[in-house]
Amino acid sequence: MDLPYAVKLVDIGAGAQFAPEFLKIAPNNRIPAIVDPEGPGGTPVALFESGAILLYLARKTGRFLGRNERARISVEQWLMWQMGGLGPMAGQAHHFLKYAPALEPPQDIPYAKARYRNETARLLAVLDRQLARGEYVAGDFYSIADMAIWPWASLWKGQEQTLDDKPHLARWLETVGARPAVRRGRALARDRRGDPGADRQAQKVLFGRHSPKGA
Repeated sequence: MDLPYAVKLVDIGAGAQFAPEFLKIAPNNRIPAIVDPEGPGGTPVALFESGAILLYLARKTGRFLGRNERARISVEQWLMWQMGGLGPMAGQAHHFLKYAPALEPPQDIPYAKARYRNETARLLAVLDRQLARGEYVAGDFYSIADMAIWPWASLWKGQEQTLDDKPHLARWLETVGARPAVRRGRALARDRRGDPGADRQAQKVLFGRHSPKGA
């Protein structure tokens, strides 16, 4: 959105999301969160939840939300689809397929793995059909709906999905993934990312098996 920004990394494996100063910004102890020093009325505002952040920035800049009301309706419904559908379901697929079996003791649960793998497959098929109708999710323009959906859809391998029967999704993943801003975001702090599957302490913090002090 061509706004100046400073990245503040939050080490969630170490429990930094439970620090009092972060909870003032994001009371649900989740990332991402932002602080805009030039919020409404010229005073700072803090926001958490990806969808709320995207809507706020789109309104603030007048970009990526659509040129008219009909376009905005399309953007907003697909943003909500990600927030209520693909994000939660794909997240659970990742957990039960990748992380849960590596816990101590292992939690290899066939029903949960099949449940979330299958629901993610259904949602990606819905997305593929939508993308058959236009270049981007909400139509012929790049929007915050694409921004919200792409990070989850791009991890299809970890969700044990296939693109063989989803040509429109495959095309869109490549198109969005080639955008310079997306490439910068994906590369951000790549060398700092750990593997919770191999870090027992991080597992306790991230997966509710340990209650950090003050949480």
